[in-house]
Parts: sequence; C-alpha cells; structure tokens
Amino acid sequence: MWWIYALLSAFFASLTAIFAKIGVKDVNSDLATAIRTVVILVIAWSIAMARGEVKGISDLSKNTWIFLGLSGLATGLSWIFYYKALQIGKVSQVAPVDKLSVALTIILSVIFLKETVSLKAAIGAVMILGGTLVLIF
Repeated sequence: MWWIYALLSAFFASLTAIFAKIGVKDVNSDLATAIRTVVILVIAWSIAMARGEVKGISDLSKNTWIFLGLSGLATGLSWIFYYKALQIGKVSQVAPVDKLSVALTIILSVIFLKETVSLKAAIGAVMILGGTLVLIF
C-alpha cells in the first residue's frame, strides 16, 4: 500500500511544480512560499483535527519535537530554494534537479540511520546523480 501513497505523492509533487511556476510569475518567491505554507498548514491541521489525532500532542517526547522541528526547518528551506529556482529557471530543469534529493536521501540514510542499501538502490542513486549532471551541464 505504501507505493500507492508514494505514487500519489509524486503526482501531486509534479502538479506542485507546474502550479508553482505559474504562481511565482508575478510575485516574490518568498511571499509565494509563505502563501503555500499557510495553505498546507490549514489542510494539515484540518485533517489532524478531523481524525481526532491532535489529542495525543501533549504526549509527544522532547526528541519527537526536536526532530519534527528540524524536519520542518529543512522543509521550509527546501521550499524557499525550490520556489526561487522555479522563479528564475525552467520547471523541466528545476524539478528533476530537485529530485536529486532521492539519491541524497539514500546516502544520508546509510550515514545517519545505518540503513543497508541494496545493489539495485545504489545503482538507482548513481543513475539519478548521473541524470542530474546531464540536466545541469
């Protein structure tokens, strides 16, 4: 079932790039990111409240708060740079380079999470790196 959610994520991420490119045409990229963030904030909290999942918030550990906070910080910085890149670059170049995050995530999962990577995943990561270099140069 996870792969269905992953495919939906990829589909909506692709729409994000198209809509964002159109949206940043006549506005500062930081303001565009802020607007996007408010929309996401409303949607995420609405879903959490509708499902009754907010009641466990007081039980979250300090470690959970720290790492979710760091994740939010990384997400925010990613969006700021992504929107700036979209504003000045072509979607067909920016979006694929942004997906270099897939290869970087594989590498970082080995370093920080001590995950093992299959030969297939390693080859895929190398191919993503190669494809990114082709797009950049």
